[in-house]
Amino acid sequence: MDDLRIAVVGIGATGAVLAAALLKQNPETILVDPRPGLAGEVRKNGLKISGELAYHVPVRHFFERIEEMKDRRPNLIFVSTKTFHLPSVLEALKEVFEDGTKIVSTHNGLGTEDLIAEAFGGEAAFRMSLNFGVSLKGPGEVAIAFFNRPNHLGGMISENREMGLRIAEVFSAGGLDTEFVDDIKLYVWKKMIMKCTMSSICAVTDKTIEEALTFPPTREIADACFQEVLAVAKAKGYDLGEDYLAQAMVYLKKVGIHKDSMCFDIANKTRTEIDYLGGKVVDYGRETGVPTPCYATMANLVKAVEDKYLG
Repeated sequence: MDDLRIAVVGIGATGAVLAAALLKQNPETILVDPRPGLAGEVRKNGLKISGELAYHVPVRHFFERIEEMKDRRPNLIFVSTKTFHLPSVLEALKEVFEDGTKIVSTHNGLGTEDLIAEAFGGEAAFRMSLNFGVSLKGPGEVAIAFFNRPNHLGGMISENREMGLRIAEVFSAGGLDTEFVDDIKLYVWKKMIMKCTMSSICAVTDKTIEEALTFPPTREIADACFQEVLAVAKAKGYDLGEDYLAQAMVYLKKVGIHKDSMCFDIANKTRTEIDYLGGKVVDYGRETGVPTPCYATMANLVKAVEDKYLG
């Protein structure tokens, strides 16, 4: 694939950062997001990224619907929506998908790359595990609170290695350090064990990660959840070893002053991504026969809180 025609679907906080890095290298990168008024703001002001990384890049191509970019025939598509939008996004992408197109999930959650593979085949599916924290300041304006370099990227089949190396090079050249790895699911598990455990605890208690880990009652819940999810990961073929938890705590200490994004979902009374976080761990536990009572409790509590305002 000599001619990369890139698109980013979902220009929230994460998508804006990815798009900015891509636009720096490829000004023809296409942006897609349906939120009313966003296209006009971004066309006028570009994307502005501050904090650990800084970008201010103009945007030439912005569409409100996926189908509108069909004539531009994108062949490398990054999906940065909320996880619960992924099924409908993949359905819409069938209108623009051509043989050889690659689709990259950049979501927080477990199993999103599998949905792409189910819809378009393993040869089309890639996954990124992102190691930066962001917050949305305004339309197309994002602050990066931290970036624990590098991000990781991988494909679902070995034949995609060359393409994966190329994608990683584009991001790194744009300032967003990215490393291609042969087993991306390993890196997803390494990150998601922490994310899946802490997101529901922080969301229900409205505590920062640091507060949840230093308050004995919530630390007790976290420790139990960690043991459950490590057992689930092992049953799925990923034994992370005895040192993983110690390393995880070092990482969480670095980011601990921040609240998990699910806290803001609940504060803003918007839908959470619990089904692809704690809920997915529970699903995998049932699939593999690993009990997950603490995980199930925390996931159900988030769903109960969510149901209270969503009805």
